Amino acid sequence: MLDAKMPEAWRVLRIQSELVDGIERLITLKGAVTVFGSARFPEDAAEYQEGMLLGELLAREGVPVITGGGPGIMEACNRGAFTHSGASIGLSIELPFEQVPNPYQDINLNFRYFFVRKFMFVKHAVGFIAMPGGYGTMDELFEALTLVQTQKVRRFPIVLVGKRYWSGLVDWMKDTVLERGCIDAADLQLFTLVDTVEEAAQIIIEYIRECAG
Repeated sequence: MLDAKMPEAWRVLRIQSELVDGIERLITLKGAVTVFGSARFPEDAAEYQEGMLLGELLAREGVPVITGGGPGIMEACNRGAFTHSGASIGLSIELPFEQVPNPYQDINLNFRYFFVRKFMFVKHAVGFIAMPGGYGTMDELFEALTLVQTQKVRRFPIVLVGKRYWSGLVDWMKDTVLERGCIDAADLQLFTLVDTVEEAAQIIIEYIRECAG
């Protein structure tokens, strides 16, 4: 049944059920890293291979991996973790295209509402990694930056992988957004831009070790 035809009270109950189910299913999950990236990269793409390596590197350190549960980079990261005995979680979203849950997951949750899914991405994460992606990836990236900037969540590492891919956006933030006073210079320190998944994994792993110490 389409949401447009659903009475408001029932819609609220459906939202509540998604929250309750997500919290219960992930209640034991600790210290996870949420990875974002495009669903459109095929298996033979360099980005897909890098995603697999990232999942593997995190799994070898016992770090659970959370993705959007779909194909492309999401599948790659889940696959890298899953095939190396790491915890691999996918938070899928119902879309009219492209969002088919990948098979490399220990836990898959399916959401209708983006805002509930976003809550779950953040609730169990100690770090975010953004690999090359489109609107969805940038939406999640700026959501995380906003939450940290406004101190709605504890500050955690937010890492952008791929200097060539992200440098144009970062330059615009420096030369236009900062220049016009829409952000402060300190806000540009809320994320780290790296070139490799090895660097991204190391930043996350060092942060987790510092917190544990």
